[in-house]
Amino acid sequence: MSLHVIVGAGPVGTATARLLAERGERVRVVSRRGAGPEHPAVERVAADATDAHRLTTLTTGAVALYNCANPAYHRWPIDWPPLATALLTAAEHSGAVLATVGNLYGYGPVDGPMTETTRLAATGTKGRVRNRMWTDALAAHEAGRVRVTEVRGSDYLGAGTTSLTTMMLPSVLAGRRVVVPADLDVPHTFTYVGDVARTVVAAATDERAWGRAWHVPSPPAVTVRELTTRAAALAGVRAPRLTRLPYAAVWLGGLVNPFARELRETAYQFDRPYVMDSTAAERTFGITPTPLDEALAETLGALRASVVKR
Repeated sequence: MSLHVIVGAGPVGTATARLLAERGERVRVVSRRGAGPEHPAVERVAADATDAHRLTTLTTGAVALYNCANPAYHRWPIDWPPLATALLTAAEHSGAVLATVGNLYGYGPVDGPMTETTRLAATGTKGRVRNRMWTDALAAHEAGRVRVTEVRGSDYLGAGTTSLTTMMLPSVLAGRRVVVPADLDVPHTFTYVGDVARTVVAAATDERAWGRAWHVPSPPAVTVRELTTRAAALAGVRAPRLTRLPYAAVWLGGLVNPFARELRETAYQFDRPYVMDSTAAERTFGITPTPLDEALAETLGALRASVVKR
């Protein structure tokens, strides 16, 4: 058994921990509250991952260190730099491969399908933060100090995920009108969190993956209208009634709501086609995307279960 250290106990960290544990690996999940899945092979540790010395100690002997952390959306410029520095330091001192779960923000607005060679041209704060993390890690890799890789996905589907799209689904289940701050009829890629876990583990443990980024294998892009209609059919409820929320309303909402304020920067992702090409990872690692309906069914099941618990 090899030791794998995961920073972050959210949906991605939890899915990655479960995948590794089920494969018979030793897993250590590090989070502020000591959270993580309950499994005999999973050790849950409460620690501050920005403490480079503590994180290095926890990573000693590990084959891979997974960055599955997700600071609060509006705190990325504050929280990511010290965390990214600690992760890179721990990987360098321990010899573990640093495998980061990233996203598509670094590309900024695009005019066609995104591939791993698409220029990192983001001008927004969050995109620049992610790009700086990656360029620092890649520079350390090229200098021979550490081995790094990054996997990037689009908006998540799956149990426990939170995104603009999953926030719509409770209204779909309840048969209420769905108000969406997005164009309802442009294609958008959605990524299943279980596929993120499979891809980041493959990238961390395959030397062909090191020194570059990979897109998580994802099903063909669909529109918001198609996604919510399929969700309603799977749930056995009536087709959703959709209304687009004007950008002006999003802007005004940002005056009082931090999450809405951050949506201003990334509004371009939902007002034009936002399509990710994952051909390279599919061919290299042999990963087939989970069908969209399967990912939606898991998401809906988790949402319904959370309502029952309340």
